[in-house]
Amino acid sequence: MEIFGLKISWLGHACFKIESKVTIYLDPFQIKFPKERDGDIVLITHDHFDHCSLDDIKKIIHPQSVIISAKMCRGKIENLKGSVNKIVYFEPGDSLNVNNVVIKAVESYNVNKFRLPGQVFHPKELKYVGYILDINGVRVYHSGDTDVIPEMNTFGKIDIAFLPVSGVYVMTADEAVEAVKILKPKVCIPMHYGSIVGSEKDVERFKNAASQFTKVEVLKKE
Repeated sequence: MEIFGLKISWLGHACFKIESKVTIYLDPFQIKFPKERDGDIVLITHDHFDHCSLDDIKKIIHPQSVIISAKMCRGKIENLKGSVNKIVYFEPGDSLNVNNVVIKAVESYNVNKFRLPGQVFHPKELKYVGYILDINGVRVYHSGDTDVIPEMNTFGKIDIAFLPVSGVYVMTADEAVEAVKILKPKVCIPMHYGSIVGSEKDVERFKNAASQFTKVEVLKKE
């Protein structure tokens, strides 16, 4: 789907492909082999297997690719050194301009999704990241695995937001609506469903409630 001049494809779970003058992948996981290795920029939010998958990254990288990854992924991503042009490790607050795409890492963590009592799945102190991309003046937010967090109030203008809706490890559909109220994106695309957790029912619940605040686009998996 083309949105604000960007071709956006949902490849399943939390993986998106954005095409403009460069091709960007976010959290590739269980994707089909592309016709060509076209990943100019590959972004990884954290080290869990469904977000940092070396098998999937290898399908899309080429010698001039730039990989930007949360620092926690270093142990995995270093295996790709020599296969790409550059690897950069980010923490929240870090930013970089790559091929005229300004990429900023933002906070991404749980506040109420618990692995064990008092132990969340994605603790803030481990510095998981989401990303805000400025592509030709269009600001795109990929939340990573997060709940609704106070830092969302500081993200500024968001044109397109990719938000999880499945619950369990990330915000629920109802919580994603609360995120929409804070972020005020022009367009929101639900993610993090249909693979490990989450279903079409979560998407419909989100769309029905969020559509009064933003335009919701539900993309078909490619």
